[in-house]
Amino acid sequence: MSRIVYVNGAYLPEEEAKVSVFDRGFLFADGVYEVTSVLNGKLVDFDGHAKRLERSLTELEMPSPVTMDELLQIHRDLIDRNGLVEGGVYLQITRGAAPRDFAYPADPKPTLVLFTLEINISGSPKAETGLKVVSIPDERWGRRDIKTVQLLYPSMGKMAAKAQGADDAWMVEDGAVTEGTSNNAYIVTKDGKIVTRQLSHAILHGITRAAVLRMAEEAQMIVEERPFTIEEAQNAAEAFITSATTFVTPVVEIDGVTLGDGKPGRIAKRLREIYMDEARAKAV
Repeated sequence: MSRIVYVNGAYLPEEEAKVSVFDRGFLFADGVYEVTSVLNGKLVDFDGHAKRLERSLTELEMPSPVTMDELLQIHRDLIDRNGLVEGGVYLQITRGAAPRDFAYPADPKPTLVLFTLEINISGSPKAETGLKVVSIPDERWGRRDIKTVQLLYPSMGKMAAKAQGADDAWMVEDGAVTEGTSNNAYIVTKDGKIVTRQLSHAILHGITRAAVLRMAEEAQMIVEERPFTIEEAQNAAEAFITSATTFVTPVVEIDGVTLGDGKPGRIAKRLREIYMDEARAKAV
């Protein structure tokens, strides 16, 4: 049975879901998105994703076609209609269909699309074995803090990693790591400090990132928000990534260099446990 998806007010079988060929998301990547995780049929960190969505829309001067309360109900309806237990809900808002022109339309009618994703989050094999990453130059546009749908370069980065037998790529700019292709990046120094790049236009302001850093401090772990290099990462005690659908996932190899004993580190594993417990307890 096909998924039920949401398109501009209608719940439809995925085969019947369509948007205009003149949609600016298709023609210009003029749109934003969010992915909210689902555990036990409930949404994880929905409020955080909703606030970031509002920020992205504001930065692009794009109106929202629905209120955040209405959006929450659509998420819940899709979970129910598809019987989703674990995975995510993908949401995309574009400026809508308009004659092809680089200038925004004066009165946009945004396109809203949502669909569900089945993902094994809690039992992810990579959480047990760890990820291998390679480094690539960061050649994206400057406003990475806006969660836009222009994801071609991260896709190319992911494919470059796979071609080298790795799982993902960490992007490097001015000698320092910015982030992964679809995640925030962290190292743990040999004296136990968690290091991740500070917030700016250079990286996405991760919802899972914010939660994990808060949990780390509550657990009396030391956090430093600053840039770090690939060489520093290769000499770290451990490393990990965070994102909405990977939660906390260890990294065990960087550009062919094995970290520690090549197994997921203690701090990454502990943070994943803490995050999973809170996500289950507070999901809506």
